[in-house]
Amino acid sequence: MEIKLPQYVKYVMILLGFFLAIWVLQTFKAILMPLVFALLFALLLLPLTRDLEKFRIPRALAILCSIVMVVIVLGLVVWFLSMQVMSLTSELDTIGKNFDALLMKVQDYLYHNFGIQPANKSELFRNMVGGLREMSTTFVGSTISLTTGALTVITIVPIFVFCFLYYRNHLEQFMYKFVSKERRGSLNHTIDNIQVVAQSYISGLMIVIVIVALLNSAGLLLLGVKYAIFFGVFASILTIIPYIGILIGAMLPALFTLATTGRLIDAVLVVLVFMFVQFLEGNFITPYVVGSKVSINPFAAIVALLIGGEIWGAAGMIISIPMIAILKVLFDAYEPLRPFGFLLADIDEVKEKKSGRFRKMFDKLREKAKKERYEDDQEVEQ
Repeated sequence: MEIKLPQYVKYVMILLGFFLAIWVLQTFKAILMPLVFALLFALLLLPLTRDLEKFRIPRALAILCSIVMVVIVLGLVVWFLSMQVMSLTSELDTIGKNFDALLMKVQDYLYHNFGIQPANKSELFRNMVGGLREMSTTFVGSTISLTTGALTVITIVPIFVFCFLYYRNHLEQFMYKFVSKERRGSLNHTIDNIQVVAQSYISGLMIVIVIVALLNSAGLLLLGVKYAIFFGVFASILTIIPYIGILIGAMLPALFTLATTGRLIDAVLVVLVFMFVQFLEGNFITPYVVGSKVSINPFAAIVALLIGGEIWGAAGMIISIPMIAILKVLFDAYEPLRPFGFLLADIDEVKEKKSGRFRKMFDKLREKAKKERYEDDQEVEQ
């Protein structure tokens, strides 16, 4: 028996629930953040695990193989980046000398054109050393804390991923306990949509990262920038932070080029390369690869990015877009929350101008998810 409440009471309760959810996310960050990352990885690995199980591989072994493959790929990326960083440290002496010469040029320019007296070099050096000492103390403390937290996450996330995949049928039956049999069809439809949205976004993002890495590296190689592949890959990885990630990634190679060559035009050319790649990524690559399956308007995406960063820091910024896409699916499935789903929707979706090809692909993925879940149900019944 449902209790009828006035509309304003429902929306007040929804807003209170929103603020309560933010409080819970901040308070239980150490537990919920690994769970959310594990859930996204589990959704990404679910098709691979099911394919392995079709070859009569035991579920536990299929899940372990999937996790090991991901760990190997991530390990190779981390190894490559660490080797490049170690090689990059050999340039520190050259960078220091060039920055010193560049500083002298700037001081001479300011003195001859604006009459600003150059700062005492020894005093400036003492101030820089004092600042670096204070920064190093803070940096060491934060690094120890970050490393400890990272090791904890790296250890526990694979365990959570294994549990989500191994007990997926049990978790699905658990959700059925909250709804009547008449509404299970709607629940299945919502689960299928969440699965398709999460898988499409994460897999599409991986493809975008590879394409952007190739474009970044090619542009930097044409300019003759040292460690072009490292800077290209590093900036492409930062695209997981929407809108601002690739801009942050462009700053490091631009400053490095300015320090090694001492010419401002070279740094400007590096920035122009990244701006061009950003233009291609935002207008052609991401819309073509990811399509309209994560149809969130830019304003909602930016707000989600800020809220995610405020709640969970960099990790919250990374997962803010897929999580808000999943929330939109839930909002659209529940009648009182549909206005919020409309608020998050992209204007093209509202006007129903989606590409027929992408809609067909979306429906195909959803049908595949339904078929795979039906096979899992058959296994449970047996």
